[in-house]
Amino acid sequence: MGSKKIAEFNVNERIEGYYLIKEIEVKTASNGNNFLDIKLGDNTGDINAKLWDCKEDDILGYAKDNIVKIRGDVSEWQGKKQVKVALMRLAKDTDNINLEDYIQTAPYESDYMYKQLINYIDKIENEEISKLVTEIVNMYKDKLLFYPAAKQNHHAVRSGLLYHIMRMLMTAERLTEVYSNINRDLLYAGIILHDIAKIDEMSANQLGIVSDYTVEGQLLGHIIQGIKTIDAVAARLGVNREISVLLQHMLLSHHYEPEFGSPKKPMIPEGELLHYIDIIDARMYDMEKALSSIEANEFTDKIWILDNRRLYKSELYNSSSSLGENASDEDIRKICVLNKDEIFDSNILSEINE
Repeated sequence: MGSKKIAEFNVNERIEGYYLIKEIEVKTASNGNNFLDIKLGDNTGDINAKLWDCKEDDILGYAKDNIVKIRGDVSEWQGKKQVKVALMRLAKDTDNINLEDYIQTAPYESDYMYKQLINYIDKIENEEISKLVTEIVNMYKDKLLFYPAAKQNHHAVRSGLLYHIMRMLMTAERLTEVYSNINRDLLYAGIILHDIAKIDEMSANQLGIVSDYTVEGQLLGHIIQGIKTIDAVAARLGVNREISVLLQHMLLSHHYEPEFGSPKKPMIPEGELLHYIDIIDARMYDMEKALSSIEANEFTDKIWILDNRRLYKSELYNSSSSLGENASDEDIRKICVLNKDEIFDSNILSEINE
């Protein structure tokens, strides 16, 4: 029985392979016995797994960021695939694990995406907006290179936040060719800053895996954190107050509805476009991810984040690079190549190899 990728799992089959523990929690079943509730991952996706009736050795023997060998059965629970673990053990040195196989990453190298981000900042003509955005991006640069855009939902992969920003900027550039009344400087700045405070909202390691939300992240959230950052940095740099307030308004309103964290809807056209560009990129990412795991002429499972819709993959579906068919050879980058010396510090490696 060969090792199988998570994206290849089918209901009612037995699987075996090596997977990364992204989350693990001890819970109590209705019969009073303990079980392990585990989120397993590899570079093709995530899946929930259960180790029922676990013993004390199981509880103490496994931790987040361990790589484990699993044998289990795939079932379906509430419309989602799940693994019932039959056997599990920690990976050994002799298993010759390649860590890159267990980390989901953005499709482009982080250095390349960061250069694209800087190229868009260079297109901002208003000197005060450019100065403000440059200062805030420099504050977050190191973590921006590897941070995900979310813990579980869209762009929840290594460098996912940078990937999200880059694609939104690409979309915005084309839309401003249609809607000539839009202030391109404001729109670019709003896109670059709209989610950047997620770096303060979440705690993530250099693998791009979020362990939890920070205290301030839970109490305030990235929208308020981002507004605070803009207000403080703009005041320190002496940026025009209206520019600061307009950008704060764009962050405040980009979730659109109060139940999603925005007490006001956009009151400027740049804010309206920011919201819809954000939605477009999030939805397209979720659809691309779901469709990548099935063959043509098949339907996906129900996708919770897309209102429990099932998607259909027609033979006409274009799965080529999101940079588009007009991208140059230089632009087409291969899947992110991880530099172990840079990414995997000794603490993380020791956690994985324990």
